[in-house]
Amino acid sequence: MTARSTRCTTAKTRTSRLAAVAAIAVAGSMLLTACGDQTESASTPSDTGSASAGKAPLFSKLPADIQKAGVIKVGTDASYAPMEFTEGGKIVGVDPDLGEALSKQLGVKLEFVSGTFDGLITSIYSGRQQLIMSSMTDNKKRQEGLDDNGKKIGKGIDFVDYFSSGVSLLVKKGNPQGVNSLDDLCGKTVAVQRGTIYEDTFKAQAVKCGDKKLTIQAFDTDAEAQTRVKAGGAVADLNDYPVAAYIAKTSGGGNDFEVVGSQSDVGLFGIGVSKENTQLRDAVKEALDAIIKDGSYAEVLKKWDVEDSAVKSATINAGK
Repeated sequence: MTARSTRCTTAKTRTSRLAAVAAIAVAGSMLLTACGDQTESASTPSDTGSASAGKAPLFSKLPADIQKAGVIKVGTDASYAPMEFTEGGKIVGVDPDLGEALSKQLGVKLEFVSGTFDGLITSIYSGRQQLIMSSMTDNKKRQEGLDDNGKKIGKGIDFVDYFSSGVSLLVKKGNPQGVNSLDDLCGKTVAVQRGTIYEDTFKAQAVKCGDKKLTIQAFDTDAEAQTRVKAGGAVADLNDYPVAAYIAKTSGGGNDFEVVGSQSDVGLFGIGVSKENTQLRDAVKEALDAIIKDGSYAEVLKKWDVEDSAVKSATINAGK
């Protein structure tokens, strides 16, 4: 599957207007240093626009406590351009823009708070956040709260699926090691963001490589993994195709990286929500279907050049 996975607990392509973010994509997202249930780095509220709470189409569908608060707290890891990243102290990208569109249907603000990816599911368990929008892949492991060995470690969460993407290899510009597939990585060193499904993919490939050892260097943020590849300490990073393509286009003016091989393991990104909050989950699903129908969903994806990742309708727990 695609997209980033958990980190710290076990259970998620990421345009001159955004050139300033290239530094973030490679080395500028080091502000995210916490783990576990830490989501304090930056926050961005999604404005409800002209739709007041009383007039928003789906306000009455929300749980009473959220109606009263007027806000939904959304956990994210804002280091994953163009999906979610920090620019000028504000969290921007595909997910925050979709959050704003959803807020107009729901009549409450979606307040994005950034922290490390591997603490996001924990933040749902603890009630610190009510949703996750962070390019997180919907898979059975996260739905059921399982670790890599199938051991139960948490309650699991539900997903409202909203985006489809495959994964791609990101290598140094010019591809000096001639990497074109996962099999080409045997005997080499790769870099990856810790706790993601990309790390799982590399681990599976390491088993396949056998005695021709694949060395995996895992980092708290993808920016650190990118830096390692750029410096030549690793031959490749693995990322969702829209993210890899964005990084290759923007980092160093397009001179740092390139995407190689074909896109694989297409899967779904989901908006994470507590299994105990089915009312919120169902309201978010209905809101997503509404913005797909009214065209605002398509407008957001077009803005960020990720139209190929659109879904035709919202689904719940459709990941495998």
